Amino acid sequence: MAKELIFLLEESPEGGYQARSLGEYIYNDGDTLEELREAVADAVRCHFEEEDQPHLVRLHFVREESLSV
Repeated sequence: MAKELIFLLEESPEGGYQARSLGEYIYNDGDTLEELREAVADAVRCHFEEEDQPHLVRLHFVREESLSV
């Protein structure tokens, strides 16, 4: 039973946001962060049997920037 599941959230190049889990094959996207949160919660419920559901889902927002120096 996984106690914690971590997702990396990023802005999508096409617009909106995308999330992918670490350690499980779960991927989702959404137009807004709220849509993405709901999609992630839904995906976690669908991916695991009730007794195997993680107790905690962490969302880590990753933002990459480039600087010209």
